[in-house]
Amino acid sequence: MERSMNRRNLLKSGLACGTALLLPKTVFANPLIGRDAQRPATPSGLQTGDVLHDRAMVWCRSDRTARLWLEWDTDGSFRQPQKIRGPWALPENDYITRLDLRGLPADQQIHLRLSYRDADLNHLISEPLLGQFRTPSLQTRSIRFVWSGDTAGQGYGINPDWGGMRIYEIMRQQQPDFFVHSGDTIYADSPIEETVTPGEGGVWKNIVTPEVSKVAETLHEYRGRYRYNMMDDNVRRFNAEVPQIWQWDDHEVTNNWSDSKQLDDRYQVKSVELLQARATRAFLDYAPMRHFDDRESERVYRYLPCGPLLDRFVVDMRSYRGPNSTNLQTTLDDDSAFMGKQQIAWLLAGLKASTATWKAVFADMPIGLQVPDGKTAEGVARWEAIANGDNGAPKGRELEMALLLKAIKDAGIKNVVWFTADVHYTAAHHYQPDKATFQDFDPFWEFVSGPLNSGSFGPNAPDNTFGLQVVYQKAPEKQNTSPLAGYQFFGQVDIDADDRSMTVRLKDVAGATLFTQQLQPA
Repeated sequence: MERSMNRRNLLKSGLACGTALLLPKTVFANPLIGRDAQRPATPSGLQTGDVLHDRAMVWCRSDRTARLWLEWDTDGSFRQPQKIRGPWALPENDYITRLDLRGLPADQQIHLRLSYRDADLNHLISEPLLGQFRTPSLQTRSIRFVWSGDTAGQGYGINPDWGGMRIYEIMRQQQPDFFVHSGDTIYADSPIEETVTPGEGGVWKNIVTPEVSKVAETLHEYRGRYRYNMMDDNVRRFNAEVPQIWQWDDHEVTNNWSDSKQLDDRYQVKSVELLQARATRAFLDYAPMRHFDDRESERVYRYLPCGPLLDRFVVDMRSYRGPNSTNLQTTLDDDSAFMGKQQIAWLLAGLKASTATWKAVFADMPIGLQVPDGKTAEGVARWEAIANGDNGAPKGRELEMALLLKAIKDAGIKNVVWFTADVHYTAAHHYQPDKATFQDFDPFWEFVSGPLNSGSFGPNAPDNTFGLQVVYQKAPEKQNTSPLAGYQFFGQVDIDADDRSMTVRLKDVAGATLFTQQLQPA
């Protein structure tokens, strides 16, 4: 993709003809535009996601029962648009519509124009929404993507005085081909109040809605968390221009949830499974992802090819894990599972079959960082992630990772790079078998970034089982610093079409590059 192409100008060219929405004549037979207050509204903007060379998920939301109408064209002036009658926005779906747009040309800028026609007799038409994305190429083309995680956590929501969630605007300005949200897309367990006084000084002032003012328990409250994030101008602008890949972690339900989770007194609902059921529905409603089929309708892990240079493997480290525990089991079973047998087999098969130069594994959590989850009743440390802090031979969830890493080596799979978030700081990790307790694997890189708009923490202690070497890290001196302190991070990856190198940059909320690592393909 030509980086000189200014996406803002492309959007303006679409806006220039936005009022002349071209749709079937039957839709606009004697249309009544009406006053803005009467017309259907689109309060959450539009999103695109899981884009392939010929397909893309298009997501939008109305404020009432209305029919979606969509046009797409490779020309921002919409001279010869393809016209599609979309689904109904209905109250039981929170007025969300989702459309799997198919038959797209590869390696093309796709321009979107969406409107809703209400179901009342007056048939009012909404103001058109404009968006765009580029489909991957089937040929070798340079690729740029960004990734991060953790939106609106620790009580830090939309602060208009700070410019809102402005890191989304900084990421948009990089003109990436896609964005990976590595989990904690919302903080369902973190109430947002009108003001927060951070320990480092200053005052953080939030926009507040009823749904974010308490812990989420109902389906309406979980959905309200996503609606809240999409109230931010930066987020909506970003969503309209940058295709997304969503995964989830714990805060989409509640902090550090697993089968061993005990809910605190803030919750009237005491069943983690009931919360998970409602949270899962809300996530699947709002994520611009292509749903799996009826065999496993809630499946989040998926494979998204992106041309000869990149294959994308999106994993799920939350849904199939055993209960958080001391993580010291000596056998691999349901209690020590993390991604689970089926997902590990799927990932390994996909990596073996991949012919792309780079295999990116997008993970919810880092492999070798110690992420604690309090203590057991006996006072023994309990663990949230893979590492168990003993630095020894693999135990507990480490057994699963050891099996995967050894199988990758045995199969001769090269150029596997891991990208993650979760720990609320940024880092570059190199896993080296000659410095590890378990050594039967090939060296590999893992890059960490985040948060997007949350409190900042870290750094976490490394575990030596897989030889994690901290090459770079940046974290606050005090735990839970506010976004005002500047410790908000994202990562940017550029894959060059000429030499096939991968360059990873860790960046901050100002867009400054903190660390750069160039990787050459094996």
